[in-house]
Amino acid sequence: MMAALLLGAAVLIFVAANWEAIPRLARVAALFAIIFAGYVGGAVLKTRDHAAIGEAFWIVASAAFGGSIALIGQMYHLSGDEASALITWGAGTALAAVALRSNPLTVASVGIADAWLFLRGFDYFRRTEFPHLFVVMAMVLFAISFWTRSQAARHLIILSVIFYLVLLFTEYETLRVAVPLIIVSALLFAAAIFAAGPVDRILQLGGRLPLHALIGFLTGLAMIQFELADSSGSNSGFGIASAVALAGIVAAIVLGGRESRGLRWVAYAGFAFELAIIYMVMLQSMLDTAGFFHAAAVLLGLLALVILRVEKRMRAPDAEGAAA
Repeated sequence: MMAALLLGAAVLIFVAANWEAIPRLARVAALFAIIFAGYVGGAVLKTRDHAAIGEAFWIVASAAFGGSIALIGQMYHLSGDEASALITWGAGTALAAVALRSNPLTVASVGIADAWLFLRGFDYFRRTEFPHLFVVMAMVLFAISFWTRSQAARHLIILSVIFYLVLLFTEYETLRVAVPLIIVSALLFAAAIFAAGPVDRILQLGGRLPLHALIGFLTGLAMIQFELADSSGSNSGFGIASAVALAGIVAAIVLGGRESRGLRWVAYAGFAFELAIIYMVMLQSMLDTAGFFHAAAVLLGLLALVILRVEKRMRAPDAEGAAA
């Protein structure tokens, strides 16, 4: 797949570099030829038991399609902007993913949607309104991922929705974004732990919903902590939010840490973040620089000991089962 992406980039850069030297009709014909050869050639290879190479051909065709939108639009001076081009590229890639039932093309379409969200969210396209359209994109792509059997796309979509909520929070600076995220994440975590079988049969995330729920939970609490940290006289509220975050981390490790090493490491990272932000907000006035480094060394040493003990305890049942 990486080779296919590099090949697609090489073709597009070559065409763009020699754009003026190529006759207009030859340009259009060459671009459409690459797209046609990629999709049709990939389908032929898939039917001949060369699935990986066939999927790579489809990625090249998708890249050529995106480049064609930009190059033909420039050549014929078509109206529109970069955002519209990305939406068109993503829609075409998603349609190809549905028609070909392609897992990699589904992931590619999610990646294009994420690129659109990132560029719109950070004002690269001189936006006049917040990119709420991403919610619709995410819902459509999530539904497509079931048809194309793309578990990777579903994981990426969930993380992208969390990123969208972070942008929404930074845009409006309101706790009405953070609090629902915390509540929904906690409920999803509980459902994924206490009704793991039915929930995973519905969402088909390979048992990784608790990991995403923990990320969402910690992200929502981080939003609240940053909001309260900027407000004077809100140390009590900040302390409550920090306590909830630490309690949630401990609960996540106890309830779901044994089954998921990734969840444990997200919990460890969250715990380290909590230590840092608690110091920055609540303890900075009490310690000088040397004291901070001393306290940080002690806390990180204790954190390392805790992690070693937890990892040893979590691995013990697996080792006993293997010995049996």
